[in-house]
Amino acid sequence: MVAAAMTAGDVRLLGCEPSHLDAVIYKIKEAGAEVTIDGDTIRVKGQRDIRSTDVKTLPYPGFPTDMQAQFMAMMCVGNGTSVISETVFENRFMHVSELKRMGSDIRIKAGNAIVKGVPFLSGAQVMATDLRASASLVLAGLAATGQTDILRIYHLDRGYEKMEKKFAQLGANIKRMPA
Repeated sequence: MVAAAMTAGDVRLLGCEPSHLDAVIYKIKEAGAEVTIDGDTIRVKGQRDIRSTDVKTLPYPGFPTDMQAQFMAMMCVGNGTSVISETVFENRFMHVSELKRMGSDIRIKAGNAIVKGVPFLSGAQVMATDLRASASLVLAGLAATGQTDILRIYHLDRGYEKMEKKFAQLGANIKRMPA
C-alpha cells in the first residue's frame, strides 16, 4: 500500500482484512493517496503530491511499529515536514542513516524522527540492518532516481517472500543480483 502511495501507483490488494489496517489506511489517505475498500479488497491509488503526515507508533489498533520505517520512506518525498514518533521499540531508527545516503533530510531527536520532505531521492548503495529497514530501503529505491543497490538483503528474506518478483509484476524496475 505504501509503495503504491509513494510512487503514484495503482494497486489492488486482494484477500485483505481492511479493519486490521485501519490506522495504516487512515495515514495513507492523510498523505494524499486514494484508498477504496470493497469487501476484502483494498485499492490504493497514489498521487504525485504526497502530503507530510505525522505518525506515532502504538500497540494495535494504533499505527504499527512494523510500518514505521516504510512510512518514513514515503515521508522522505512528502511536501513539508513530518514527525514520526516511535513509542513501541527503542532504537528502531536504524534505517535513517541509509535513507540519508539517498538524499533524505531526517533528524533524530528524543525518540522522534523529524523528516523534511525532499523533491526526490537519489539511488545509492545502502545496507539493510533489519527486516523493516530493508523494506523501507526497497520502497525508497522504487521512488528514487538512478540505481539503488541494497546490501545484506537476507534481512528482507526473513519476512518478505520473493518481494522483487511481486514488485516486478506491478511494473517496478527491480531485480535481485547474485551475491
